[in-house]
Amino acid sequence: MSAWPKLVVDDWKDTRDTLHMWAQIVGKVRMELTPLVNHWWNVPLYVSPRGLTTSAIPYRTGSFEMTFDFIDHELHIDTDRPERRTVALAAKPTAVFYEETMAALESLGIEVRILPRPVEVDPSIPFTEDYEHASYDPESAQRFWRLLQQVDRVLHEFRTRYLGKVSPVHLFWGALDIAVTRFSGRTAPRHPGGAPNCADWVMEEAYSHEVSSAGYFAGGGAEGAFYAYAYPEPGGYPDYPVLPAEAAYDVALGEFLLPYEAVRTADDPRAMLLDFLQTTYSAAADLGKWDRQALERHDMAY
Repeated sequence: MSAWPKLVVDDWKDTRDTLHMWAQIVGKVRMELTPLVNHWWNVPLYVSPRGLTTSAIPYRTGSFEMTFDFIDHELHIDTDRPERRTVALAAKPTAVFYEETMAALESLGIEVRILPRPVEVDPSIPFTEDYEHASYDPESAQRFWRLLQQVDRVLHEFRTRYLGKVSPVHLFWGALDIAVTRFSGRTAPRHPGGAPNCADWVMEEAYSHEVSSAGYFAGGGAEGAFYAYAYPEPGGYPDYPVLPAEAAYDVALGEFLLPYEAVRTADDPRAMLLDFLQTTYSAAADLGKWDRQALERHDMAY
């Protein structure tokens, strides 16, 4: 398999949509048991050497971790004691996955109640009633994780160029996208909200300050797409010259998009993606009059 694997959306859409629901279940457990960190940084998942992980979740006087293992195709629930529970990642309804996951937590003495339906999707089928999302292709799931490994690596490199406030590189399970976000340091106008089946105040918290955000979403193109946007969007942003030539501004989404396959097939995928990340950030920072001299590193060669 190539380091940047091919993953055609139409070939794995059913698996993708099922994983999306399962990631929401696991992510909601983390959200429920952790204190709120600005912009919901306490809720995402992270790329791990075997899949996606919550990292350590505090519970009473100990902690536990939940990991999607896309090599053995299991959800691992590990505690700070010599105990582990597993839930098989296999073709099964989301209702069954939800029941098995909550039972596994309960068997470990972990008591947690989550909002038992997904957010940022429409329709929002309660987890206990979801027999629609029931697909799991192991090869596609593993390709998705290996794709995320490469994206995660480049986003981390891009993150190091910034001295100002910047998010971790993380996968938000609301839209199942991996992203990194830079902040100007200034507050932003109240976000209008509007995400499906998601309270407006959730988006208000996420976008309380000016941002330039970029990442990858497993949609928006034949093999998914890299995206970049600014909030609030400064005047002239859609017309700012960005790299590479394959990137373009999508008026409907209000984002710059770069097809994943353009990066995957490039002579130097890393360099192409870094060009996209850097120039779309420059669009937000230059047009938004960010203090680039103070916010960026100037002592590193790229």
